[in-house]
Amino acid sequence: MAAINVRQLDDHVVDRLKQRASLNNRSLEGEIRHILECAADDHMVAKRIVFLEASDRLREKTSGRRQTPAEVLVREDRDRGHREGF
Repeated sequence: MAAINVRQLDDHVVDRLKQRASLNNRSLEGEIRHILECAADDHMVAKRIVFLEASDRLREKTSGRRQTPAEVLVREDRDRGHREGF
């Protein structure tokens, strides 16, 4: 197996990676390995392409229509009490 060294990585990035690793019950090395494996995985790339194509089609279908900002929808939902029980 190959080994990779990453130099001059900002401390803030390392801290965020450590937090992410902790949330996923992985070591920092394990989390970085997981990220790299996902980035190199052809299946993940294919899923991203499908998602982006679907997003483009939806954007085309809804262009010119008045859109409600997401924060307005979230606020309305919270005001109705739909957050309770989570």
